[in-house]
Amino acid sequence: MRRILSVLALCIALTVVVSSHAQPASQAKAGKMGKQQLLSLIATAKTPAEHRRIAKYYEAEAKSYLEQAKEHEDLAAAYKKNPVTSSSKYATGTLNHCDYFAHSFKDDAAKMQELAEMHEQMAKDAEHK
Repeated sequence: MRRILSVLALCIALTVVVSSHAQPASQAKAGKMGKQQLLSLIATAKTPAEHRRIAKYYEAEAKSYLEQAKEHEDLAAAYKKNPVTSSSKYATGTLNHCDYFAHSFKDDAAKMQELAEMHEQMAKDAEHK
């Protein structure tokens, strides 16, 4: 029982670490733009450069989400290899947890990529005005 609790605690700790590191990494890749700066830029963006900066922010977010999805896929694969953590008794806290987050992060990445593409199109439209 202690081993199972240790494995579950490790999974939760990894999720917290990944979540806490994802935001600064994506901000660094996006020119260290914070949420307030993003909101301000979205509210005032008119030039192609401003829309491209927003697009780069969303592309960095998408990349970060894909990295997190990959990490959870790797964790799920590791849990599948262990008969204890992949058993029906513990799968909800291990395997299903990682599968859920892998899928969720992929969905989030797709949404961020969609926003990036939308702002790239806004940049092109602004060039033609």
